[in-house]
Amino acid sequence: MALSKIDSEIEQVDQEKYLRQATNFYQALEKPLKYGPEVNSLSDLVAALHREFESNYVNIEMVNHLMLSYKSNPREWRKYAKFDRYTYTRNLVDAGNGKFNLLILCWGEGHGSSVHDHADSHCFMKMLKGDLREKRYEYPNRSARDNGRSHHPDGEIDSRELVEIGETPIAVNDVAYINDNLGLHRVENPSHSDTSVSLHLYCPPFDTCSVFQDNLKKTTAKVTFWSKYGVRTKQNEQ
Repeated sequence: MALSKIDSEIEQVDQEKYLRQATNFYQALEKPLKYGPEVNSLSDLVAALHREFESNYVNIEMVNHLMLSYKSNPREWRKYAKFDRYTYTRNLVDAGNGKFNLLILCWGEGHGSSVHDHADSHCFMKMLKGDLREKRYEYPNRSARDNGRSHHPDGEIDSRELVEIGETPIAVNDVAYINDNLGLHRVENPSHSDTSVSLHLYCPPFDTCSVFQDNLKKTTAKVTFWSKYGVRTKQNEQ
């Protein structure tokens, strides 16, 4: 990890700016840290996240550790899991004092997202129930020379169509991570008989993102909540 590349000599730094800079270097842990704290419940996770975000210099690696360390317990998250017959739902668990959003997403049989970005934020996605499948794409018209992840010999991403660069299954208690420097993604529940539930952390929070079609047409989508803290939101409060 190359977070040390971020200017650490500045005594006071805007947390949001710091987090967005960190997306240039962070790529994710594969397993929890040996020295990290234990997380024994969803409430432990929320409390630990609040502690991490008290500092302007948020330790993204520790945030990753916390998400990996929590083990799914349906008795703890069931009250937030609200399903819709026609589409997947985004249910706010904790607003993180405006510094992060922790959400539970509920996926009915065959439900999936559009191809989208994350507004230069970090996205951690942990499976709580069932399975999801992530398809990842190059970010169109975005130079890849600086991050060394280009799949094209000239270092530039093909701007004519979405370029798929990988497909990954996500099983219970796995954690996937993405930011805009790693690409776009689409997430779907591949099952036509079982539902899925996932826990997502976004930092900094965002209220709009970009959605992409196969022909690269890009639109701005408003991010809404189907419920907040276990209570269905009204249309004008989403």
